[in-house]
Order: sequence, then C-alpha cells, then structure tokens
Amino acid sequence: MIRRATLQRYIARSFVTSILATYLLCSVLIFMIDFVELLRQAGKYGSVPARTLVWITFLRLPAYTEILLSFAVLVGTIGSLLLLNRKSELAVMRGSGMSVWQFLKPGLAVALVLGLFAILAFNPLAAAARTEAERLHAEVFRRESNFLRSQSIGNWLRQDGPDGPSVFNAGAVSNKGRTLTAFTAIQYDRADRFVERVDGTKAVLRDGYWLIEDAWVTRVGRPPEKFTTYIISSYLTPERVQDALGTVLSISIFELPGLIEVAEKAGISSSNYKIQFQLLLARPLLLMAMVLLGATVSLRSFRSGGIQTMVVTGMLGGLSFFLLAEVSRQVGVAGLIPPWTAVWVPVASASCMSLTVLLHQEDG
Repeated sequence: MIRRATLQRYIARSFVTSILATYLLCSVLIFMIDFVELLRQAGKYGSVPARTLVWITFLRLPAYTEILLSFAVLVGTIGSLLLLNRKSELAVMRGSGMSVWQFLKPGLAVALVLGLFAILAFNPLAAAARTEAERLHAEVFRRESNFLRSQSIGNWLRQDGPDGPSVFNAGAVSNKGRTLTAFTAIQYDRADRFVERVDGTKAVLRDGYWLIEDAWVTRVGRPPEKFTTYIISSYLTPERVQDALGTVLSISIFELPGLIEVAEKAGISSSNYKIQFQLLLARPLLLMAMVLLGATVSLRSFRSGGIQTMVVTGMLGGLSFFLLAEVSRQVGVAGLIPPWTAVWVPVASASCMSLTVLLHQEDG
C-alpha cells in the first residue's frame, strides 16, 4: 500500500508539473500579446507609464488564462503520459498489474482539485482583478471629450428617462456597468426631437439619473456650454447597463446567481449569465474529460510507432471539442436551447467518447 501510494503521488506530481508548465507558457504568451496591445493604445491615446501598463496587463491576465485552463490540462496530460511512456515507466506499471484506470486516477484527482480550485478561489480572484483592471484602464486611457470630437469607439445604447429618450456611447465600461468613460449622449424630447448633445469624461449611474463630469452641452442655435457636472434622467439599472456594455469576465461565480435573479425580475435576458454560471459549475468535469481525452492518444508504446500521428489526432480532437463547445454556448446565449444543455451536453459527450475509446484500447 505504501509503495502504491508513493507511485500515485509520483504520477500526480508528473501531471501537475506538465499542466503548470503548459499553463505558465500560455500565460506568458497572453501577457506579451496583451501588453503589446496596451502599448499600441498608449501610443495612440497618450503616454502612460510602463509600470501602469504592466500592472493593468497583470490584472487582466487571470481572466484570460482562466479560459485556457482546460487546454492546459489537455496538453499537460498528453505531455505527462508521453514522458512516462518514453521512459518505459508505463510499461513497468502495466507489467506490475496496474490497469490504465489505476494510473489515470491521480491525473483525474489532480483535474478535480484544479477544477474546484478554479471555481471557488481562482474565479473570484480573476473577476476582482478584471474589475480593477477595467477601472484602471478607463482611468488612464480616458480621452478628453469636447463638442467637436465624435466618439466612434465603443457600444451605443438606447435608454429612456422622465425627460425623454436618449442614445449614448461609452468608450470604456467599469465598476460593473455603473461607470462609463469617454461618454457621449444624444438627448431627445418626448416627440423624438433632438434636444442636445452631451459629451463628458465620465458618467456615473445613480438612482434614476446619470451624473456626468466635465460635460460639454451642445444645443441647436446656441454655443457649447461647459458644466462641471450635468444630469441626464434614466430608467436604467446598473444590471441593464452591464448586460448591454459590460463583460461576464468581471463577475465571479458567487455574484452570478444574484445577477440572474435581478435580470429575470427586470425582464432582461439572463442567458449570458446562466451560460457563464453553468460553465463554471461544469469546469471540474471538463478538466477530467480533458485528462481522459489526452489519455486516449498517449498510451501507445513508442515501439509501436505512430506516436506523432496520435498526438496530432488528440490535439485536433481537443480543438474540435472546443469549437463544438463554443458553438453550443452561442446557441445557448441565443436562447435556442437551455443553458445547462448548452454546457453540460458537450462535456458529457466528450467524457463518454473518451471512456469508450479507452475501454476499446484496453479491453478490446
């Protein structure tokens, strides 16, 4: 029993090392790509200290790499099993009477622990870091607006209020939709006639109105006027703005149930929130499925040949699964199928297919 436990710890350490190495490599590549993009923005919109750009990139990194965790587990599993196979250690294990399920058990345990850690600890941390990154990004990259500048960047959103409807644009969104930077609004009256255009550096959603800072107000037949603060009435809630302009990457798993409930009470589509919630819940099973998928292409002996073909097949199979999962997610977001179906069916299908292949390989 002691020797078996020692062997399982050795296999588990091999899995952890390969998965972490893959994850760190992907993280470095993503960090460099995102940092280069921030450098491009800094050159376009104004000088920003390099340490600030590094800090923003670092804060955004967890939310980006969280999505790649399943890919890291797949590649790490293939790498770990190939290394054990190349050293003939798997052959020795098989010769001692161990089945494939026994030396995959440590890998499945590692995937389960990583999945639970990802949803209970890493996801809230990544969401908090992403929120801070959005706030800091909006602060350092804000563009001073005036009545001559046309904001062509960002999303446009139509809203209504006691004073009439308006259409506004945000160059950046932070604080879960409550703060908009590089703000432009076109205000109409109840007869849909143009009233004024408002440009501000920042707009903060309060109870029943937007509070706009450093606002330029332009009306027909009158010169532009500058106001330190300006108010536009609104029936919007912060949740509605988040749904239209925000990102689910800055929302942790513990906040999603409350947002889903609020969105449903407000009559707003909550499909995106529900899909994200189901994706997080399914992450442990997804990582375990990646271990099984990686095992299907990594157990053949090097003496049999065709290892390169099997590895390429496994990578293509993984990419095909990720593509299928993304298509299913988009179908779920569109409301064509239930959110749990959009998330759990692809994961369950990949698990069942991998188990079937492994049973065929081991038992014929």
